[in-house]
Amino acid sequence: MAQRVLVVEDEEDIAFPLVRTLEREGYDVSWVDSGQKALDAMATSPEVVILDLGLPDIDGLEVCRRAREAGFEGAIMIVTARAGELDRVVGLDYGADDYLAKPFGLAELQARVRALLRRTSSASAAEDAKSDGLRIDVDARRVYAGEEEVPLTGKEFEVLNILAANRDKVVSRGRLMADVWDENWYGSTKTLDVTIGRLRQKLESVGVTDRVVAVRGVGFRLEGGTADA
Repeated sequence: MAQRVLVVEDEEDIAFPLVRTLEREGYDVSWVDSGQKALDAMATSPEVVILDLGLPDIDGLEVCRRAREAGFEGAIMIVTARAGELDRVVGLDYGADDYLAKPFGLAELQARVRALLRRTSSASAAEDAKSDGLRIDVDARRVYAGEEEVPLTGKEFEVLNILAANRDKVVSRGRLMADVWDENWYGSTKTLDVTIGRLRQKLESVGVTDRVVAVRGVGFRLEGGTADA
């Protein structure tokens, strides 16, 4: 299931390029054009909210404050023409996770969204990754099967961490290449296949029942059981 992104922007000529760009990245994108609609939509718990401050009914800072008070735990990135340091500090104090000043490049926005998803998912990845003894210590960058540490390379750890944070969801090959290697990577994607192969062998060698399953033409998914790849 694709990760969900909510775009809150009242100007169509700004919103449409954002929505198209994020959809091409594989996200499930929704768009609303007012603060109240944003609060209603945030009740469904999207993973990331891209929030404009200059909304017609409720100021974006107030939307951010109300959402946090209501218990919204997803990432909030403020996008605004207010580029002053004071505005940035106030936005973060109101509960925003990131702040992007207009005008901005779409590539930068994409990178910021990926970073937010990594940041918010890694906090719960260790807990989510527990299945038949598999445990990920994100801060220490270590993986354990029961009490035994599974020796992984840096790339193997990063791939597993992303898959574990999205357990039972398909993560696209493109996203894995961009997040683990580089968004401008021009080499063969066989590098990813080799890394996945080594990761599978290491998990199987210590008896972990979680499996990295290939979804043909799309990407990979971490799941329990013994499903064939």
